[in-house]
Amino acid sequence: MSEITLQVDSILTGALLMLVLLGLGIAFIMPGVDRWNRHFFITFYTVFVLYTVSILIEMLAFSYPIEEQFWDIIYYIETLSGLILIPMMTIYLLHCCGEKWRRSTLFHIEAALWIISFILLNIAPFSTLFYSVTPEGQLFRGPLYIFLVLLTEAMLVLNLACVIRWRSKLSKKFYAFLACLLPLAIVLLIHCFVPIFEFLGIGISIWALTMFGVILFDQIDQYLRQQREIAHQNASIMVLQMRPHFIYNTMMSIYYLCKQDPDLAQQVTLDFNTYLRKNFTAIAKEELIHFSEELEHTRAYLAVEKAQFEDSLFVDYDTPYTDFRVPPLTLQPIVENAVKHGMDPDSEPLHIYIRTNRTDSGSEIIVENNGADFEPADDNEPHIALKNIQQRLEIMCSGKMAITPRKGGGTVVKVTIPRQ
Repeated sequence: MSEITLQVDSILTGALLMLVLLGLGIAFIMPGVDRWNRHFFITFYTVFVLYTVSILIEMLAFSYPIEEQFWDIIYYIETLSGLILIPMMTIYLLHCCGEKWRRSTLFHIEAALWIISFILLNIAPFSTLFYSVTPEGQLFRGPLYIFLVLLTEAMLVLNLACVIRWRSKLSKKFYAFLACLLPLAIVLLIHCFVPIFEFLGIGISIWALTMFGVILFDQIDQYLRQQREIAHQNASIMVLQMRPHFIYNTMMSIYYLCKQDPDLAQQVTLDFNTYLRKNFTAIAKEELIHFSEELEHTRAYLAVEKAQFEDSLFVDYDTPYTDFRVPPLTLQPIVENAVKHGMDPDSEPLHIYIRTNRTDSGSEIIVENNGADFEPADDNEPHIALKNIQQRLEIMCSGKMAITPRKGGGTVVKVTIPRQ
């Protein structure tokens, strides 16, 4: 091996070792990851560390002469540790697809191929049919060396075939598995006919880098799922903690209207039923809903409030654009918050203006009211509903919510939804 090639390989192997050690460290400390994934990545990168250390020892052995039999040990550990990584990748692939690896035909076929490779690998040091090593550490391919490579190639190709077959199950991880397996499969295929040991290191490095990316992806994905669950739970709590006096006042209004205005009592009952149904339906949904559903929910709520406050509450709708999606319980809590904080019997009637616009970057919802000026929350009395809306907007659709004073008094709440 030339001095330049040795230096390049040493730098590449050193970088690979740092990468796998970083992956191993993250696998140990990353929070919120389930037990199976943590154990898998720790085991995977432990084997990868063994593989990388054996390559580094090989690099050092070229500079410091060692006994001839040690070369066989070095190449054996290097090949075996690399070989162990392939069925581990298969197990992880099956896990990502929701398949039981112990019952998988793919795993059974690969296990058979792996056992054959393991047997041949243990025979190789005692015969020159597979490879031979010179006292200087140069490896020469024997006539049966191609079988060792083809067995490994077959396992990689089987994995690739299953990645393509299960691409819908893998979702975003589909491209990560392709980037992980395809370069190494191509390099190994070429290596069947041309000795390109240096390029094998590049293929393995891409493999390690991709798996490192998968760890980070799992961590981020797990974190986002947890945040969605938290936001969903907050929404559920918000619905279950509906203002008791609102329900009480509504029922009392219906009670008196039954005698004074039966038709209006019937309409308020229908609106109140729609409001309750929409509320409890919203907490069961974890995905975005069409804005028209949220608008219907808000109209039902305001219809009930108008029946109670009569001439003290006025609502103007300017919502020609509704062709976009929002998290459940977005508009209605904003409007409810405006009524709760803006209604004052001693002040002028409360006017609420609800508008929607289509913008170059997406959609926007604007809720204005002429009630009391908005006061930022302090530590003692936070605006839980508005904070919850802001959190769900950011997590579920990368949306934003801004609250500003209204010219002439009152508050303006603007929700921006990026194009989906």
